[in-house]
Amino acid sequence: MAKRKARSKAFVDGLKFRRRWLGKAYVDKVFRDADDFSIDLQEYLTEHAWGATWARGGLPLKTRSLMNLAMISALNRPHELELHTRAALRNGVTPAEVKEAFLQVGAYCGAPAAIDGFRIARKVLAELGIPTSKASKRRRRS
Repeated sequence: MAKRKARSKAFVDGLKFRRRWLGKAYVDKVFRDADDFSIDLQEYLTEHAWGATWARGGLPLKTRSLMNLAMISALNRPHELELHTRAALRNGVTPAEVKEAFLQVGAYCGAPAAIDGFRIARKVLAELGIPTSKASKRRRRS
């Protein structure tokens, strides 16, 4: 029988945090679906990204989340952007804050990155049942 690897405090903290932020079902599925090729990556991400970074304090979680949205958008990683947009909204980031983050992305990373960010955010908002109203159309400035 294979010996179970001892887990560091950062891994244990990271697993708790990752489950809280992304959802237990999602994280458990990622580990369940991992094979010999990919399990090391999942363990690494849990220990270092989630345990040693997200769980370390120093910045409010909302700030970390908004930074992630901007960085992932700039890197053009749509799968991760969708995952982190959903997590951000579930964990207290408002739709208005998501919008502002993607407007900032547009200014510093370009329109294509912002357009994709808005497209993904609208999809996630719709899936979560959060309305994006057309009622407050802005008037064109003269």
